[in-house]
Formats: sequence, C-alpha cells, structure tokens
Amino acid sequence: MDLPVINSISGEVAEGGGCASHSCGSTDDQLGHLPEHIRAKVHNHPCYSEQAHHYFARMHVAVAPACNIQCHYCNRKYDCSNESRPGVVSEVLTPEQAVKKVMAVAANIPQMTVLGIAGPGDPLANPERTFTTFRELSEKAPDIKLCVSTNGLALPESVEELSKHNIDHVTITINCVDPDVGAQIYPWVFWKNKRIMGREGAAILIEQQQRGLEMLTERGILVKVNSVMIPGVNDKHLAEVSKVVKSKGAFLHNVMPLIAEPEHGTFYGLMGQPSPTPEELQELQDACSGDMNMMR
Repeated sequence: MDLPVINSISGEVAEGGGCASHSCGSTDDQLGHLPEHIRAKVHNHPCYSEQAHHYFARMHVAVAPACNIQCHYCNRKYDCSNESRPGVVSEVLTPEQAVKKVMAVAANIPQMTVLGIAGPGDPLANPERTFTTFRELSEKAPDIKLCVSTNGLALPESVEELSKHNIDHVTITINCVDPDVGAQIYPWVFWKNKRIMGREGAAILIEQQQRGLEMLTERGILVKVNSVMIPGVNDKHLAEVSKVVKSKGAFLHNVMPLIAEPEHGTFYGLMGQPSPTPEELQELQDACSGDMNMMR
C-alpha cells in the first residue's frame, strides 16, 4: 500500500517579522526562564525568539508529499497542521528545486537564517527527498539553520540521520499521550506497510513520538512540541501532555487552536467540531505554563 501523496505546496519565506503566525516567537521574558545553553541556541531563531522574530527571516520548503498518518483536523490539499499556517503554499518541490529556491532567496535576503521542511505530508515519511535536501543545503549553505516538523511516527528511525546534518531544532506535533484520546484524533496510521486503525494505531504513534523525543534530547537536539486544542477531545488532557513532554526533555510547548471549517474539507470541519474560544485557549495555556515553557 502506498502512502497518500498530496500535490499542492511550495516554498515560502517570512521576512522582517519572522513567521506569519501570531503564535510564533516567544517573548524575552519567556526565554529568560530557559537554561542558558538553550537561550544561546534560540536567541536568533525567528520561531522561538520575539526579538529575532523582527530581525531574521525563515523559509519553508515543501518536498514531502506523502503522509503516514491521518488526522481528523487535516486536509493536506491545504497544508499539514505540523505547519502552523495552513494553506500558504501551492506546489511540491523536488529537492533540487528546493535547494535552488533557498539559495536564490538567501542571496537576496541575507536575514534569511532558518530553513524548515514541513509538509504537505510528513518530512520523515519522505526520507529520501527530505535528507537529500538537507544534505545539499548543509554543503552549500552551512550557516543556515535547518529544522524539521514531524508527527513523530517515523522519528526514532530518523534520529541518527537528523543528527548528521546542521539540524538542532525539531518540532513534533503531539496531541495526546493516551491512546483512547488518540483514537478520536487519528483514524489510522501507516505502520510497517499496513494501515493500523483506531486505538491500536494511536498507541503506536504515541510510543514512537515519545521514543523519538527522548532520542533527540539525548543528542542535544532541541525539541518543541506543538499540540492542537480540540474541545471535548483533548482539551482536558493537554496539561498532562505538557507534563509528559517536559519530563522527556522538550523545551517549549505550543498549544494551537483547532481550525475546523466545513470549507476546509476536514472530518472535524464537516462534522461541526467546535474550535476553542480565545479565552478557552488562554486558560489552557495558563494551566500548562506551570509545568512547561509555553509559546504564546
């Protein structure tokens, strides 16, 4: 069985303000709570530092068309929720096209310091395309920081390869640490050439995410965790997620609101799943902040 492949996404650069997402970037006060060795790594990263957010640029390239899980909030013809700004790109790039685009942008925008691969599927479900891109960029533009966003299913088997490149930041989307909750979010995962459904698939995903997180932090690679707040599904559970990922070594937790509109064509959108209100989101972020550095 082949992994589902999506045909719409391209490269985008956000400059003079880092990311377009309002939740991207942490305040100086939030960074002040981090250990010195972590602050040294993120102080000029526009995704993590509010100050760097205004002076440095980042770029995403989409070279990963296939995905190995299905999320009820995701319709990859728009983009993947591993990337927090859905619907921003329009075509899949080959690794060669991606490298050329990055080099051209870097030549014209010297503030472009960060390159990420995030979508439209999962980068680690497309290892040849992803690591070819990273290898070439490591050789041609060694000063550019490389990072990757993943659902984590294929993470443990990819950690060694990730550590060979100039990659010191990885984002994992972790929406639960309980398979019963996961079964309400993930209808299936593609694991060892089989589509595993429901709770069994969610349990495999959770185990792989946690193992990959531990392996990354053991190698000194910084890990940020993204979570999507889904009212009535995982909203009462995400405080526990924060505690668990902190204990495994994640340095930052970014809780994002579910975006579920019928026109997006997602399961949640079509079924009328409500999104959290701004007040509900802030209340959850406040509840998590006692255990974890939170991205706001």
